[in-house]
Amino acid sequence: MIVILKPNAPQDKVQTLIHQLESQRLTVHFSQGVNSTLLGLVGDTASVDIDHLLADDAVADVKRISEPYKLANRRFHPLDTTISVEGREIGPKTFQVIAGPCSVESQEQLANVAQSVKESGAGFLRGGAFKPRTSPYSFQGLEEKGIELLLEAKRLTGLPIVTEIMSDSQIDEFQQVDIIQVGARNMQNFRLLKALGHLNKPILLKRGLSNTIEEWLMSAEYIMAGGNEQIILCERGIRTFETALRNNLDLSAVPLVKRLSHLPIIIDPSHAAGMAWMVQPLARAAIAAGADGLMVEVHNNPKKALCDGAQSLNPEEFHLLMEDVKRRVAFEGREM
Repeated sequence: MIVILKPNAPQDKVQTLIHQLESQRLTVHFSQGVNSTLLGLVGDTASVDIDHLLADDAVADVKRISEPYKLANRRFHPLDTTISVEGREIGPKTFQVIAGPCSVESQEQLANVAQSVKESGAGFLRGGAFKPRTSPYSFQGLEEKGIELLLEAKRLTGLPIVTEIMSDSQIDEFQQVDIIQVGARNMQNFRLLKALGHLNKPILLKRGLSNTIEEWLMSAEYIMAGGNEQIILCERGIRTFETALRNNLDLSAVPLVKRLSHLPIIIDPSHAAGMAWMVQPLARAAIAAGADGLMVEVHNNPKKALCDGAQSLNPEEFHLLMEDVKRRVAFEGREM
């Protein structure tokens, strides 16, 4: 439920109203937008007397939110959310690129890639320490050692790190990770989502392979309901009947999510098609669609990569991609 306050409503009356609503076991979120000020009510609002609210001197209107996601809803929070990570912002006025190898393989490999993506203009370093693989015989990552190598690469380059968590039991191991990634296969791991909701740390939430937009936003709602509202959505392609591509990149998700939600959304063109030569055109399309950033896989020697080499750019290819991205982002008046 949303309570729309009157312009210039007296602060004392607003505070009195908030206390009255909280006494009904409702959580009240205050949101001041450009054109209106809102009180978002979360909890059992079925028993709220709308007529009584409308009679309050501070209230202009009351509306119920029909969508099941409330905290992630743009009607609940009209202004775009910007996520700040060590001085770097992810949101509507910026365009951030997260880059690095699919999997952390060695100190030398990661240091090489981290330095090269930084020089090309990436704002964040990604790398898989724990890898969920379809086959139990495939390389599963260096695990705890991988996180140590990521932190070492951060010390060398200054780039904040992004890596994927597999289970709520691993949270203590991720205390120094700057952005915790929830992979597509874990998008509806509700126990994990609830645990991440208790952290004060940005979460990169990837869309599941076959999940709807509403299911994706409901997963974000799970995290936000726990108190953590620092969520970055990531569209990485969905599974369809098409077999020519690894996944189909759903670019329509960008404008749709921005209409439905206030959360930032980035695009992962590497996982979408699964082919390195398609990364640049998909990145261009993502910028045109209004995405807030990209997540790109980069490997110093893709042909020898232990994971997803076919979709990884080498440092030279990534540099050319970044030059193209910088020109397009500058044309739109955004910063990197």
